[in-house]
Amino acid sequence: MDSKAAEKQLKELYNLLNQYNYEYHVLDNPSIPDAEYDRLMQQLIKLEKEHPEMIAPDSPTQRVGGEALSAFEKVRHDTPMLSLANAFSEADLRDFDRRVRQAIGDEFTYICELKIDGLAVSLRYENGVFVKGSTRGDGTVGEDITANLKTIRSIPLKLNESYSIEVRGEAYMPKKSFLKLNKAREENEEMLFANPRNAAAGSLRQLDPRIAASRNLDLFLYGIGDYGSTGVTTHSAGLDLLEKLGLKVNKERRKCESIEDVIKYVEQWTEGRPNLDYEIDGIVIKVDSLDQQEQLGNTARTPRWAIAFKFPAEEVVTKLIDIELSVGRTGVITPTAILEPVLVAGTTVQRASLHNEDLIREKDIRLGDWVVVKKAGDIIPEVVNVLVERRSGEELAFEMPSHCPDCNSELVRLEGEVALRCINPKCPAQIRESLIHFASRNAMNIEGLGEKVIGQLFSHQLIRDASDIYFLTREQLLQMERMGEKSASNLLSAIEASKANSLEKLLFGLGIRHVGAKAATTLAEHFESIDRLASTSREELLNVPEVGEKMADAIATFFENEEFEQLISKLKLAGINMHYLGQKRATLENIDSYFTGKTVVLTGKLEMLTRNEAKDRIEALGGTVTGSVSKKTDLVIAGIDAGSKLAKAEELEIEVWDEVRLLDELEE
Repeated sequence: MDSKAAEKQLKELYNLLNQYNYEYHVLDNPSIPDAEYDRLMQQLIKLEKEHPEMIAPDSPTQRVGGEALSAFEKVRHDTPMLSLANAFSEADLRDFDRRVRQAIGDEFTYICELKIDGLAVSLRYENGVFVKGSTRGDGTVGEDITANLKTIRSIPLKLNESYSIEVRGEAYMPKKSFLKLNKAREENEEMLFANPRNAAAGSLRQLDPRIAASRNLDLFLYGIGDYGSTGVTTHSAGLDLLEKLGLKVNKERRKCESIEDVIKYVEQWTEGRPNLDYEIDGIVIKVDSLDQQEQLGNTARTPRWAIAFKFPAEEVVTKLIDIELSVGRTGVITPTAILEPVLVAGTTVQRASLHNEDLIREKDIRLGDWVVVKKAGDIIPEVVNVLVERRSGEELAFEMPSHCPDCNSELVRLEGEVALRCINPKCPAQIRESLIHFASRNAMNIEGLGEKVIGQLFSHQLIRDASDIYFLTREQLLQMERMGEKSASNLLSAIEASKANSLEKLLFGLGIRHVGAKAATTLAEHFESIDRLASTSREELLNVPEVGEKMADAIATFFENEEFEQLISKLKLAGINMHYLGQKRATLENIDSYFTGKTVVLTGKLEMLTRNEAKDRIEALGGTVTGSVSKKTDLVIAGIDAGSKLAKAEELEIEVWDEVRLLDELEE
């Protein structure tokens, strides 16, 4: 086939496949069978292989992404992506309406839209072709995730018209995709995503676009960066334009003539949200007229012409079938409610922590009770209260046992503690939990050595303490259920890599009582080697900043124990690093870090760093990260949806940075 004929056929295939893709992923109304779409796609792939010089950036084959990136580039938004002020009640909505009327009078219309629970993104088209996509970031600067966004099939690579436009939307993971992803991760013994929003955000921030492509993400567009060249005069007309251009816009939007209509719309979707195949966490209400939006203007962080109504935590009723007891690595006995399966905030819940015996008594929880369940923070299931009026008289009071459910040792309640505790150091449950902790992400971070694998290795008596992990063989691993050659090789590589961790990771992994990740870093920096720490007296330990009497006693007791001494010897024999590999804080202080000696508070959602990463980097530069704002706070880092902590910082006139400013300072 000559080049002219090939070019013509390529254009025909582009148009056909883009049209069929739009019908399937945007209109949800395919006009051809999947097999026909696949046949045309294979035809296109074959033709592009024969004529690679003709592959266009908007070709349907360009959705799978290329090679993995080494990092995300920063992108500055042409128009800032502002966050929205929140409303939590009907009174808040009426107060918003009052403020709008005071500013622009009574002649205006609202436009209401579902608030999709996902990740805010910006898409840029030039002459109708998709050229760049980015995260919201701090609203001014985001990250370039173009390759990942191209994998979302509802995003057209070419618009129906040759517009140059920046549009905004919410990338999300449909409920079905979320359940499928978590099922696969559970089978692979990977950490589960807490909710679809986290799953979507995590997928779009993968450096390898093939991972994003495998996760079936979707996107709704909800706005235009700069309306100037569009000719539209209302937000609703802007949404109609986006649809005309071939972009996916949510169909459930509604114009409302009054705040009463807005409240009815909110009530409709407060009840109707479980029926959607995607998660929403509220309703966005905007003044429709663009001129009136401009007249109302913005505060420093939010527009005065829009507000987000946030749904209250969803509460459901189910039956409490049983109370199960588990033994933690420190011997604490934790009761867990076993529930009849029920859908709460988008996921099926069968278990909810009851924390301790006092809480069970306080709420008078009995076996067989009907209980109200919600997700605290829309993530962690908890029992809110008991429906006493639904009791039949057959419910049974629950009594905590006197002996450990795993090793049958007598339980004790230590002075000043609420929890019952097993103090038998040979308790199998404690040993198993301590092994899980040792391999966890914040400790030795041995990828692939999750709870199920450790459970199998422990039950087969292949590991009895942490050092045994480093003497596992390929033959032993292949005996395990669902452990193939590749999985065994990957796990052995991860175990080997963990030997090079810095001392603080090992100290945290050993599970010394009262020694958390921060204290482990402090100890590693101060003593530099495990031998120096092990030979240190209680008195010397108390001279270390942040080490109190309980921690000093726990550390000294740990290293005086003959069994733990043997464990350290075996870890040394396995080749585990026993020294601090980081740069000492005192040395960093000489760099004249901004954070040296300062108290910092992190609030809101960070998008470019995890909370732990930000905390670690600030503390490595001499700062102290705390959880609450007070007069002693020097700096607050405010991410997305920062709430009461930010308000208190502003009230106390404490310096506030966004995440981009933080990153700039850290890089310096």
